[in-house]
Amino acid sequence: MGIDYGRDIEFGIFPSPEAAALDSTWAVIDAAERGGLDFVGIQDHPYQRRHLDTWALMATVLARTERLRVFPDVANLPLRPPAIIAKNAASLDVLSGGRFELGLGAGGFWEAIEAMGGPRRSPREAADALLEAIEVIRLLWSDQRSVRFEGEHYRLAGVKPGPPPAHDIGIWLGVLGPRLLKAVGRVADGWVPSHAFAGPDKLPGMHERIDEGAAEAGRDPATIRRVYNLWGAIEKGSGAAGSSGSSGNALDGPVDQWVERITEFAVEYGMDTFVLGPAGESAEQVELFAAEVAPAVREAVRRARG
Repeated sequence: MGIDYGRDIEFGIFPSPEAAALDSTWAVIDAAERGGLDFVGIQDHPYQRRHLDTWALMATVLARTERLRVFPDVANLPLRPPAIIAKNAASLDVLSGGRFELGLGAGGFWEAIEAMGGPRRSPREAADALLEAIEVIRLLWSDQRSVRFEGEHYRLAGVKPGPPPAHDIGIWLGVLGPRLLKAVGRVADGWVPSHAFAGPDKLPGMHERIDEGAAEAGRDPATIRRVYNLWGAIEKGSGAAGSSGSSGNALDGPVDQWVERITEFAVEYGMDTFVLGPAGESAEQVELFAAEVAPAVREAVRRARG
């Protein structure tokens, strides 16, 4: 029996934040905007010397576009205090007319984080800090006159929230462990795994954890967005479904293979939002994704749902 939460199917891209590849980045983003895609997700590794600052880049993407929604995929919490994340997110949402969502991660690459002045956290500490951060961020988006929070990792001592976001910003967690998957169901608005780390074989058990958390909190699991980061090369035309490209990436292949796989991810494996890291940072790949893959997947999902 497949897993399908019946949510609308949406599509996005995952462009590189490399400073030296900025022309390609803009070409990819422009192709997504022209092609009617929904999202731009940008990785956040402040210690990566080749990368532009993700928040500066997201602000510029929002200023250059009119319809695309933008999110960090996912924000590096250990190097960004949650009170400042909340302020930045609300500001970008106001400036863009409600086109910002918040992807949030517990952190990794601890040596690099520590080298940049951030804390080195154990897996438990990182999870605790992430859960505290969600509370801090929501307090600072609230309409309360003044907010306080006393946690192990973060505190607020009578801060006045504001400005409020332009819309109800979603908090989507990029997490894989059992405890934090349950937390997605309890307290988050979405989940952002990558195909490379959470393949289809792992998804049912992970959804089960999320849905358990949702049930404990009295929430409908279908209200939680499930975002899938995908990498691979889309070949023009059609070919034998099930064949994979020369790189060995399971997703490489012709358009009809991408349509078949993504449709399966939606109606058999519970995912609803598909974010492509385009092969070679190619705008042509994004054009194929937008013009040929996305509409065919939407139609195939409609048919599968009857």
